[in-house]
Amino acid sequence: MVAAASVFQPRPRVCSGARRSPPIRRPDATHFSIQATSNPYLKELQRHLTTRLVRASDAIRSFPSTFLEAFVGSTFTFHHQPLRPTEGNFAPVDEIGGRIKITEIEGKIPADFPDGAYIRNGSNPLFGALHTVSSIFGQTEDIWVEGEGLLHALYFTRSSNGTGTWSLSYSNRYVQSDSFTVETARGRPCFLSVTKGNPLAMLAAGILNMLRFGKMIRNMSNTSVFVHAGRVFAAAENDMPNEIDLQSLDTIGSWSIGGDWHMPFTAHPKVVPGSGELVISGINIVKPYLTIGVVSEDGMRLRQKVDLKLDRCTFCHEIGITEMYNIIMDMPLTLDRRRILRAAPLMDYGKESYARIGVMPRNGDAESVVWFHVEPFCILHLINCFEEGDEVVVRGFRVPASIVMGPTLERNEESGDQDMNEEYFSRLYEWRLNLKSKDTTGRWLTGTDVALEFPVINENYVGLHHRYAYTQVVDVQASLAGGCGTVNFQQTLQCSLRPKFGGFAKLHLDQEMKESGGDVINVEYHHLERNQFCSGATFVAKANALHEDDGWIISFVHDEGTNLSQAHIIDARRFESAAVAKITLPQRVPYGFHGAFVSKTT
Repeated sequence: MVAAASVFQPRPRVCSGARRSPPIRRPDATHFSIQATSNPYLKELQRHLTTRLVRASDAIRSFPSTFLEAFVGSTFTFHHQPLRPTEGNFAPVDEIGGRIKITEIEGKIPADFPDGAYIRNGSNPLFGALHTVSSIFGQTEDIWVEGEGLLHALYFTRSSNGTGTWSLSYSNRYVQSDSFTVETARGRPCFLSVTKGNPLAMLAAGILNMLRFGKMIRNMSNTSVFVHAGRVFAAAENDMPNEIDLQSLDTIGSWSIGGDWHMPFTAHPKVVPGSGELVISGINIVKPYLTIGVVSEDGMRLRQKVDLKLDRCTFCHEIGITEMYNIIMDMPLTLDRRRILRAAPLMDYGKESYARIGVMPRNGDAESVVWFHVEPFCILHLINCFEEGDEVVVRGFRVPASIVMGPTLERNEESGDQDMNEEYFSRLYEWRLNLKSKDTTGRWLTGTDVALEFPVINENYVGLHHRYAYTQVVDVQASLAGGCGTVNFQQTLQCSLRPKFGGFAKLHLDQEMKESGGDVINVEYHHLERNQFCSGATFVAKANALHEDDGWIISFVHDEGTNLSQAHIIDARRFESAAVAKITLPQRVPYGFHGAFVSKTT
């Protein structure tokens, strides 16, 4: 576990059977080395600022932690970031304190829908809002994905009396990460924003966070929910996952896999078809930049741990698998702390840099990876990967490089208006990597008329050939409706927009269209009503299914006109038809990230 300042150090939470993590030493600020630049003025400025900060760090580290906290408290001021009028459902909500029974259901829950729980993770900032932090060093701010993780769970229980009736209930709960524990104990925000802002302020915030808490950025655990060996976990890639009690949503503790994994952990691990092993990965801002692991089927042992020996920290949000291989996406969207004093963000996209996709035997080492160089790309989410003859097929959504920090708009020089850059549209792309000839081919599978993201498939087909995938559909106009917060305005405008999704798409991956100029594959759409937006869509497979798409899409949906939140259940085989059931929830559910359905039989 990460050590906080000594007077506020929380008692570590450790999952049953795991070894307690060794204490983390407060690092030396000299580790924040700054890359030299050819500009003499900037080089001298970097040397001067680095020397001053190192001296200050050395002095501060000799202070008792109470003096360090007093310095931060007197020097840094936290301000709420305001939401635009159209962003009301991004505002946080409170915990409700237990389950609430649901009685309002439009339509009918299918008789063969499984007992279980639909659970979704998402950003829910503590203390009322995301924050901007001001100090003598300048200003920094949280970005839109940085709120603490709040789990929303909808429970389905079929009656045992044979009548086919259902009992439904809803609950929510914060993931009790170590950062959450520290800040709630103090009753105020403590971690200084470091991701975006003035370069000197970002550097000072990073150093002070490291000195006080042993980490640059707080652990949020706000991105996804996954299941392995019958256990449920909440995850985000800047920390180890936290195990969750599904019935109470209590946090049991962080999962270090028997004490063998003490580093960040992907939000999208993959269960290997056949063996049931779990393939994981972790990125780090210092070496090793990317590590691959294989966890035993029972979740008790880390069978494999490999440093891929990359020369940069690529933002590898998701790892892919096939039956035999691990698939690594090494793209030029990277994290580099040396950028801060070059007036660049911690995360940035190097459009002139290289990109490659690695095919690694399941239990291979760094030298066993076969790398395929491709044109530079940015990708967050893969649909799936599988083997087909001598080829490995990789499908995922190529997204704009600015997707995390905020989308980029083009300025219309004649009108002065802000137009959405075509690059903003996340589109499905397919790579085919030939292991025999080492050739690579790639093509777009969807057009630029619709932006798609947050894909899901029938999880029984992960790593295998499949015919269908399901995504959320970006409502571009609704996302832009509130205006754009300017970061810098030259030829482009970077925005702090939060995307909204106005419906769902079903991708028929094996049905190619004969027409040109649009989608290459057949796509069906399920549109929500006006001012309704979704998040956390997941596929729920039907028991004893005869077809891959036998099942349902379930998602939270919020109506901005009525301010009511529901869960919609959509028949995947009658995708364009109305939802078979709409379940009204007892309170507003903010837009969030990834969901999962945990069957009672899991």
